[in-house]
Amino acid sequence: MTESTMAAGHIAAWMERYQAAWASNRPEDIGGLFTGDAVYETRPHDPDPWRGRQEITDRWLAARDEPGAWSFTWELLGTDGATAFVQGVTVYVEGPSYENLWVVRMDGSGRAAAFTEWFMERSKGPAPGTQLLG
Repeated sequence: MTESTMAAGHIAAWMERYQAAWASNRPEDIGGLFTGDAVYETRPHDPDPWRGRQEITDRWLAARDEPGAWSFTWELLGTDGATAFVQGVTVYVEGPSYENLWVVRMDGSGRAAAFTEWFMERSKGPAPGTQLLG
């Protein structure tokens, strides 16, 4: 993977807009992230993906997080052509925290044509590799 790809030129701004949409829950912010025929998978090989800008917006709002209820940090792992690979951590104020891996396929205008997320709850135990004494 290389950083000199179309996705690399769009992903930082797209991630800023994604977080703004997550915080605002405004339909125009959400819809503006995606192409008209985009596919949003809430898990790999999702049997019921969200299809099209309107359905993505509607289902996002049905499952929305309220502003201030979460924080999110991310880093770009790499890109390949039109696809960006993003690692993130979502922390909910009154709930679990999640490790995230997002695969975002961009179009030439900076919108996502496809989005797939993997997420898993962060362990509440010791950090990986920690040896417990006792």
